[in-house]
Amino acid sequence: MQIFIMRHGQASFQAESDAKRQLTNQGMLEAELMGKRLNELSIAPDLVWVSPYIRAQQTYKALASTLTCKKVETVSVITPDGSAQEVHDLIDGELSVNKFEQLLLVSHMPIVSYLVSTLTQHQQAPLFQTAAIVEINYDIETMKGEYIRMLTPSD
Repeated sequence: MQIFIMRHGQASFQAESDAKRQLTNQGMLEAELMGKRLNELSIAPDLVWVSPYIRAQQTYKALASTLTCKKVETVSVITPDGSAQEVHDLIDGELSVNKFEQLLLVSHMPIVSYLVSTLTQHQQAPLFQTAAIVEINYDIETMKGEYIRMLTPSD
């Protein structure tokens, strides 16, 4: 199966809390562009997990304007200070019950980097520019993935 891990688009730093930060106009454009890019690559996630933070929710909405997604859930553990191992366990639990072909997560730094490292057992966690997406081929049996590529708005 394929797992796509996305960092939210560029966000403003002006907000009453980190959870309430909103996308800038640039961030909206980045997210829309990445939605079109995924659509061009015939990617249509069976399941999308989105952080409850506003900027991640807005990123998903911009993606959804051009991307077909079958099921969307807000997942509280994929926030910036979430545990990559907990998310990995959550993915494995979900996949033991449901056989999805494509899973997309829309989240934040630093958890997106740590999650890629945890899922693929990379020695270094990759850095994500805003709205970047990492593709992982994930083997449900071994619970390990292979890093395939990173897609960015600047590609």
